[in-house]
Amino acid sequence: MDGITPTDAELIALYKTGDESGLAQLIDRHKNRVYTYIFSKLKDEELANDVFQDTFVKVINTIKTKRYNEEGKFLPWVMRIAHNLVIDHFRREKRMPTVSSTQNDYELFDNIRGAERNVENQIIHEQIENDLHKLIEYLPEEQKEVLKLRHYSEMSFKEIAEQTGVSINTALGRMRYALINLRRLIEKHQIKLQD
Repeated sequence: MDGITPTDAELIALYKTGDESGLAQLIDRHKNRVYTYIFSKLKDEELANDVFQDTFVKVINTIKTKRYNEEGKFLPWVMRIAHNLVIDHFRREKRMPTVSSTQNDYELFDNIRGAERNVENQIIHEQIENDLHKLIEYLPEEQKEVLKLRHYSEMSFKEIAEQTGVSINTALGRMRYALINLRRLIEKHQIKLQD
């Protein structure tokens, strides 16, 4: 490539033609960032090496099966795979906080917010929050609006009623249905939306 440093996209294209050096250069270019991130979460060298290898096995398989869409964002994509594999590890280790089906619906968000914030819990907390945000988008518009105003804007039901132009009882009803539907979605998706 005439002494010019090839882009990630060019290296992926090279690898797709069967030239293994394209992949070798990609891994070499990004291995420190990816490994450092994994190790910072797991704090275990052997485990971090395993997850690092699993990350690039997934990268190779995705590129080989032509499922990788080049958008010039190779590193963020690899980091997301690594992040998801770290989450998978924590879930397998049964350190994932679960949402009890018997707990009060209103405790759902409090339970998540109240988790002890060590590094491990922080990454789990972020993942659950991300998953909840995605699930909330599946709710009917009126329920989604009330839930977001209540939990993310921390508005009272009186304020929500005034802002949305409905009675307090209607706002409460929408919230109740939003939480019922959200719980169904949580159970259906098992709060795991990534592949």
